[in-house]
Amino acid sequence: MNTIGLLHPGAMGQAVGRTLVNVGHRVLWVSDGRSAETRQRAESFTAVPSLSDLVEQVNIIVCVCPPHAAEDVAEAVIGAGFAGVYLDANAISPQKSRRIGEKMTAAAVDYVDGGIVGLPPTQRGTSWLHLSGPRAAEIAALFAAGPLEVNVLDKQIGRASALKMCFAANTKGTTALLSAILGAAAEMGVQEALEEQWAQYDPEFPEKTRERVARNAHQKAWRFVGEMEEMVETFGSAGIPNGFFSAAADVYRRTAHFKNAPDQPDAAEVIEALKNDQ
Repeated sequence: MNTIGLLHPGAMGQAVGRTLVNVGHRVLWVSDGRSAETRQRAESFTAVPSLSDLVEQVNIIVCVCPPHAAEDVAEAVIGAGFAGVYLDANAISPQKSRRIGEKMTAAAVDYVDGGIVGLPPTQRGTSWLHLSGPRAAEIAALFAAGPLEVNVLDKQIGRASALKMCFAANTKGTTALLSAILGAAAEMGVQEALEEQWAQYDPEFPEKTRERVARNAHQKAWRFVGEMEEMVETFGSAGIPNGFFSAAADVYRRTAHFKNAPDQPDAAEVIEALKNDQ
C-alpha cells in the first residue's frame, strides 16, 4: 500500500481520501492553518504540520482544492521538492491543466489530469473521478474500493478536465441561468405567472427550482464563481461562444456572500441579491 498526500480534505477531498483509506492506503494531510471543521473531516487521515513534511513522506499527491488555487498549490508542491506522481483533481480548464502538467514535467514530477463529477459520495455509483494522462491507469487502481468511482479516459492530459468542464457547464451553468430567469421575472412582475406556466409542464418544477437556486447560493456560489471562469477559458479555446459563463460567474459572485449565512436564504432573498452588485 502507498502513503499518499491529500491537498486538501474539504467536503470532496475528504471523500476522495476516504476512498483511498478504504483500499488500505495511508493518507497524510497538512494541518497547519486549517479550520476545526477541516480537522474533524480529516480524522481518518494522518496530520503533518507542513507541506515540506508531507512531501518528504509521500510519493503520490492528490490535490482537491478550489479552482482558483490550483496553480498556486501545484507551484508550492514543486517548490517543496516533490518527486513523484501528482493528481490534479480540480475543476479547472483543460488549458490550465496542461499548463500545470508542463510545470510538473519540467520539475520531474509525473502529472495526472483529473475531474470529479458528482457530490461527495457515500455509496458507489453516484460520483466519478475521471482521469487522463500516461499514468492514469496506475492512479485509478488506488481508488478500487470506492465509494468514488474511477474512469480512465486516455493518456492525453486535459481530457479529464475537459469532460468535467462540459458536465458542470450543464449542471452548474443551468442553475445560474435559472437564478437569472427568476430574477428577471420577479423584477418585471411576472414570476408568479412564469411559475404557473412552468407548472403546466411539470407541477414540481417551480418549487424545485426555487430550492435549487437557494441551496446553491448558500452552499456553493462562492466556489462556482471560479468554475464558471474556468469555463470561459475552456469554451473560448474550443472556439465556442463563452459569454454565458462570464454572466454565470457574475450571478454566483452576487450571491456568494450567502456562504456565511447561518440559515439558507429563500429564493426571494437570492433574487434580490442578483439585482445588486455586492
